[in-house]
Amino acid sequence: MTSLISSPSAPVAPAEAITPLVRGVVVLRTLTEAGGTLSLRDLSYATGLARSTVDRIAATLAHMGYVRLDGRDVTVLPGVMELGNAYLDAIHIPEVLGPHVRELADQLDESVSLTVPDGTGLRMIHQVKHRRARIFSFGIGDLLPVERAAPGALMAADWSPETWAEWHAEPALPTIHGFPAEPPGGDPRALFSPDVCTKAAQRGWAEDDQRIAGGLLALGVAVRDPCGRRVCGVSVVSHTSRHTMASLRDATLPGLQRTVARMEEALRRIPVPRSEPPVGTATWTGTSKQVIGREFVESLARGLAAITAFGSGHESLSTTGVAEATGLPRATARRVLITLEHLGYVVAEDRRYRLTPRVLELGFPPMSRTSLAQLTEPHIGALAARVQDSASMAVLEGSDIRYTARVPAYRVMSVNITVGTRFPAYATSMGRVLLAGLPVAERRDVLDRVGPLEQLTGRTVTDRGRLEELLDQVAEQGYALNEGELDEGLRSIAVPVHDRDRKVVAAVNVAMHNSRRTPEECTTDLLPHLRATAARIETEFATATRFVKIPVI
Repeated sequence: MTSLISSPSAPVAPAEAITPLVRGVVVLRTLTEAGGTLSLRDLSYATGLARSTVDRIAATLAHMGYVRLDGRDVTVLPGVMELGNAYLDAIHIPEVLGPHVRELADQLDESVSLTVPDGTGLRMIHQVKHRRARIFSFGIGDLLPVERAAPGALMAADWSPETWAEWHAEPALPTIHGFPAEPPGGDPRALFSPDVCTKAAQRGWAEDDQRIAGGLLALGVAVRDPCGRRVCGVSVVSHTSRHTMASLRDATLPGLQRTVARMEEALRRIPVPRSEPPVGTATWTGTSKQVIGREFVESLARGLAAITAFGSGHESLSTTGVAEATGLPRATARRVLITLEHLGYVVAEDRRYRLTPRVLELGFPPMSRTSLAQLTEPHIGALAARVQDSASMAVLEGSDIRYTARVPAYRVMSVNITVGTRFPAYATSMGRVLLAGLPVAERRDVLDRVGPLEQLTGRTVTDRGRLEELLDQVAEQGYALNEGELDEGLRSIAVPVHDRDRKVVAAVNVAMHNSRRTPEECTTDLLPHLRATAARIETEFATATRFVKIPVI
């Protein structure tokens, strides 16, 4: 792992570049390349930065909600995805073309992805995985070798001689995903040339026959914007157990080309920006500096805040626009933009700046592979530590709940519940929260499948009418309190977790022996902590799912 700071080939920074911003970006990049977690010591070693500098950068990123400090380890959090979200929001492509990708994937019953050119590589920006998703392990933000990805030849057909020279001078991309050194067809770099790319552009499609990975096949077509520029590639991805390269082309190319025509029409109808850029996004940094002191690197926080100014569909902004959006002085905004341009995260065109796909390398790939359960675990742990009782999260599966995260309280008497444990939803606090969150007709269908409600304890509600009344009450009050209906002596209280559309997708609870707290103490002492925890989870889940489908289970 070569640091941008220590590499002898690193470009010389302009005199106006903001060094703390450069260092902070290097730390984020290094964390991303390591899969999202590194110790402070290893971060110092990998970046070439002094340990004290790394400590201050990590403390600043933690204050921003971009990383979590867990002892000596630093782990990226979903909050960092707001940087990549700003780029994806600005370019419109995932939002506008995403429905077409989903429709094509459903039509072909194959995985479909979108990539955009990023220097001499291709950056993954959207994907829909189907049943054979195990063969397709790349995440949003991953950088793919142009010579190995299906649309690569189409994108390189537009390269200038200077870009070809740059590509030849660069080493092959690191084997982050285990790219074979030489796939079955030979060395991809030796077989990649301007003539190959010109021929691919003339026929309108290109293919990847196991160049990325053994057994993986892909067919790619380029999408052009209203100016005729190839702005992204669409790939249909399959496996050799299902297709040969020829059969994949025969089965999918006509549908792929029709979909690309609709995509290009959709790009011609992109509306003007939906809103003004956010105002004053960096004004909080001064307050943070006053509260936290010297451990807070204000110039780093301001620089990263400038990236988020490009959201809300604003593909480009002037220096003045960035200053107004962030609340920074124009001179500071200018230095931030000069630094980001040096790092390759913005490009200047006609006195305006736009984000580049490289922004996605800042924490996005490992977070795009996370799940709601993984996202929730630290919050559940913090809740359990705060209230000194067991805390859990569960999702609804059929008529049962299934535990997806749990931190037990170690006491003489405790309930042995592990991740994966299932219980009848009607008799648990989390189950009632989840059932109450369903549309009434769907809720009744679930209960119909249960049949007669089993008497699990002397307190279990088995009357269907009474249960439906309780579920209506839970839906209205926003929590469920369970009094020994699953297990005698067990008391629990649960609240819902919502997605971006305010649909209930999970539940969080605290459970204890009934001698620990009265029902009134559960609502007065525990409920505020539960709701605050659920709110934090919802905030991170909303950020993570802005452009990425994060599995709930």
